[in-house]
Amino acid sequence: MDYLDLAGLAGSARPFFAWQIELTTRCPLRCRMCIREGAVNWQSGDMKLQDFRTISPYFSKTKHVVLQGWGEPLLYNDLIEAVRIVQEKGARAGFVTSGANVERGFIPELVEAGTDFIGFSLAGATADTHNSIRLNSDFELLLENIRFFNVVKKRKKLDKPRLHIVYLMLKENMADVPGLVNLARSAGIHDIILTNLIHVTNEWQEGQRIFACADSPPKDFEAVIRKAEREARKFKINLRVPALHPADVPVCEENPLKNIYISSEGDVSPCVYLFPPIPSPMKRIYCGNPCETEKTSFGNIFRESFEKIWNGEAYAEFRGCFEKRLNNDKGASPADTKTEPPVGCRTCHKMLGL
Repeated sequence: MDYLDLAGLAGSARPFFAWQIELTTRCPLRCRMCIREGAVNWQSGDMKLQDFRTISPYFSKTKHVVLQGWGEPLLYNDLIEAVRIVQEKGARAGFVTSGANVERGFIPELVEAGTDFIGFSLAGATADTHNSIRLNSDFELLLENIRFFNVVKKRKKLDKPRLHIVYLMLKENMADVPGLVNLARSAGIHDIILTNLIHVTNEWQEGQRIFACADSPPKDFEAVIRKAEREARKFKINLRVPALHPADVPVCEENPLKNIYISSEGDVSPCVYLFPPIPSPMKRIYCGNPCETEKTSFGNIFRESFEKIWNGEAYAEFRGCFEKRLNNDKGASPADTKTEPPVGCRTCHKMLGL
């Protein structure tokens, strides 16, 4: 297998696309679609800044560092310093946030620190919809903060951070999607990312997903998205829409061949969905079927080198599944010998191309 050669940090200047680093697992919201709603014994904690500094030399090997995991990054006391550390290594730093609990005086600091990108999580284009799903959030305050970011950027004549909206599609908020485009336009945002509900943990969440597994989603969802796309073209808003129907993909969008995830405790995992801060095994509902799967970590970067973790037999075998699937997809192997994804990925909706 032609894996990334990290022995002595040799090879390509930046072989990774993104390192996702969980600064905190704390969050003030109780979002109805969150994994916490179906979890017990949530493990709350923050990554120590010194630990973050210790792993920072590796940031020179990735293009992006996403400072976020299963918590709210704005609660992390040393967020500004974390951004600066990433900047020193030449990587792009940013995160996704609920956005409403940031102090006004903190916004200029985030801009001045050189934060490259910030995504704002919305669950509706109106206060009624958003606040009913993202419990403890304040829709109007969130919009005020987004607009203030743009005021600060304009005042300082800076084009960073690039702001975007992340919108998790649910049956309860699909009617708001076309209005989301005009909302983004009025807030000075040019990029919207629509996402699917991937990690389903309870019956309410299962009933809210809009994508299909074996069946087809109601046609009105497709019509709503087409309307939103027309609005986006009219106002020159970039609207990213995920698939609503399953497809056979050799490697999921999280791409464990180019991306890694590090928990607040230092555990190295292929992606955020494989290592939430809950006891193992973790429960999921996969295409309507309840199941359990073990959390996946290949080592702890605070206790051993990343080279040792990455080149370890277990991690190499995990990546090898996806390398074989890529080769099969390219016709290098017979279709009837197609390789299964790793065990922990077989009950993840991301492997359906969603």
